[in-house]
Amino acid sequence: MTTPASAFAAIVVAAGSGSRAGGAKQWRMLGGKPVVRWSVEALLAAGAEDLVVVVSPASEAEAEAALAGLSGWRLASGGATRAESVRNGLAALGGPGDRPVLIHDAARPLLSAAVIRRVLEALPGVDGVMPALPVADSLRKEADGVVSGAVERDLLWHAQTPQAFSYRTIVDAYGAWPADVTATDEASVVVRAGGGVVFVKGDPRLMKLTFPEDFAMAEALIPRQTRVGQGFDAHRWGPGTSVWLCGVEIPHDQTLIGHSDADAGLHALTDAILGAMGDGDIGDHFPPTDPQWKGASSDRFLVHAVERLAARGGRLVNVDVTLICERPKVKPHRQAMRERLAGLLSLPLDAVSVKATTTEAMGFTGRGEGLAAQALATIELTGS
Repeated sequence: MTTPASAFAAIVVAAGSGSRAGGAKQWRMLGGKPVVRWSVEALLAAGAEDLVVVVSPASEAEAEAALAGLSGWRLASGGATRAESVRNGLAALGGPGDRPVLIHDAARPLLSAAVIRRVLEALPGVDGVMPALPVADSLRKEADGVVSGAVERDLLWHAQTPQAFSYRTIVDAYGAWPADVTATDEASVVVRAGGGVVFVKGDPRLMKLTFPEDFAMAEALIPRQTRVGQGFDAHRWGPGTSVWLCGVEIPHDQTLIGHSDADAGLHALTDAILGAMGDGDIGDHFPPTDPQWKGASSDRFLVHAVERLAARGGRLVNVDVTLICERPKVKPHRQAMRERLAGLLSLPLDAVSVKATTTEAMGFTGRGEGLAAQALATIELTGS
């Protein structure tokens, strides 16, 4: 049994093939970052003083990339079975014998500080701790596709990780585990060795990613915040035969003058998305002093902003663009603009609005000196 300690070590098991999930799920993206990174970040934030991530030898480069920028972790090579991988992780950690060790599956990414705290607080005085949830659904037996009976659920629990033990307890338990028996988790190893493992309250969000459809459920469980950004752009008129607005070329007796194609609608919308993320403005990412953007199509700027949003685990909810001009008439082209924006942004058509207005012959747009555009973008970002 362990004694109370303020520090703990951790092992994240990430050596599986993930065949039922369609591939190595620990490296797949979830909420804008690799699955394994969620657990490592949570354990480090909770105070893990030593953290070993167990991966297959062939996946070390992927692990390094997935955890780039984090400190306080190191790799260990996995084995042919989960038990071998955990043993290798324990060997990499080493003692002291009374140090608490949390062993966690990378396939359970939505690990909270509250669960970590509960398993650590329950460990003194017992051999092991397991977070778990009671089985809520009624259970049935099946024979040849037909219900053959019910299963009593009162004493059944959904086991989760991280499971907590003292270092010596779990090492000794694995030392006594038969080589020809498959260990489902560490609690079963300790119980077979004669130890006592207690339950603490788990977390419904701490689901295990097992099948491809589980990723959609996990995405829905990630806390997100809604933000709104706005953008504004204006360009003067000059000689030309057409104008680009919201990604659509419109025949006109003038064109808008700018370093790129001067699509004011796309420029305003790009700034709105970047602004919602707090990620600067279009000039920061595509300086007008840089010759490579001379005459560039502005859809490149917009796609860049959307890609940066996706890289942060965010998603675009809807956009609203208003074009301010006396000419050209926007209404005949508005549907084409909406469809073009919907395609660039991967949004449904009803999440894209394009409107036009005049200033009743007032100001620079009213005098026909230029065109202005303003835009709003609503996004969702991972976070509380």
